[in-house]
Amino acid sequence: MKNEIILVDEKDNHTGTGEKMTVHKEGKLHRAFSVFIFNSKNKLMLQQRAKSKYHSPGLWTNTCCSHPIPGENILENAEQRLKKEMGFECNLQEKFSFIYKAELDQGLTEHEFDHVFIGIFNGQPHPDPEEVEEFAWLSLDRIRENIKDHPEKYTFWFKSILEQHSDYLNNGKI
Repeated sequence: MKNEIILVDEKDNHTGTGEKMTVHKEGKLHRAFSVFIFNSKNKLMLQQRAKSKYHSPGLWTNTCCSHPIPGENILENAEQRLKKEMGFECNLQEKFSFIYKAELDQGLTEHEFDHVFIGIFNGQPHPDPEEVEEFAWLSLDRIRENIKDHPEKYTFWFKSILEQHSDYLNNGKI
């Protein structure tokens, strides 16, 4: 069941499950989540994906993201994934959701109904080196400048959220 992800329709209704790599090869719509952690200085914690990741290796993105486990609570899954990838816990709140589709490397397609969560954390993360190459705290303005200068260094979904949905992020205000 570990490699099974939740298939959904355009209204996020569960339509079944599928093996993760097959779903990504076929570009099927599936449920996902993205976590954005801000500190009290309104800086966002970015992570650089580990170079061993099956897609988008070495690219910068939001604090963490993944697929919820079938039959489990998406908020709890997001909190658990944050602890696994970044090595800390904090309260999360879902802010919005959206659908995107992107052709990725390795012949894969991300077609996700993405639930976006925000949290506040002022401590020191302890990233899992199998998941995260490095991390950085940056303001949204600085991130946008970096994306403008080097868009190839960032994941598609992260750029989409900043370009189309940044009003929901409110600089980390929950």
